[in-house]
Amino acid sequence: MEFEQIYRAYFKSVTLYVMGLCGDEHMAEEITSETFFKAINSIDGFRGDCDLRVWLCRIAQNTYYSYLKKNKRVSGIDEADLQNIAAADELMDTQIGKREDARQIRKILHEISEPYKEVFMWRVFGELSFKEIGDLYGKSDNWACVTYHRARKRIQHGLEESEHEK
Repeated sequence: MEFEQIYRAYFKSVTLYVMGLCGDEHMAEEITSETFFKAINSIDGFRGDCDLRVWLCRIAQNTYYSYLKKNKRVSGIDEADLQNIAAADELMDTQIGKREDARQIRKILHEISEPYKEVFMWRVFGELSFKEIGDLYGKSDNWACVTYHRARKRIQHGLEESEHEK
């Protein structure tokens, strides 16, 4: 597959994943461009032991974290990230529409332990299938599905608790 075909096939997925990480459209475009620049320079090193989209999203993730370190930014998920969750998951759509709920979801996401947080982000922001997520962790697609749904339940439970506290 030529690199232009790879770019066309995976640009949207990588951009959505980066938007999920940073929540800033301008930064996402910048990091996505840098990701494909890095990928074109190292495509010969791609061993094919994972899906190409996973490889590109890993490059994007590393590029994003390098950007944060370079610019000494600590925040990971902000308001725009949470709006992407709403687009990806109709169940949470009505809750994320409110600014107050978006802050609460951000807080809950930061409190979720691994691998739940990472699996949730790969599924929602990276748009990976459960099989791709399972392969990424060396686990089954069933493990990825269960982990994702447990993460969603933790988020929903956290939202319900915060609603009762009001």
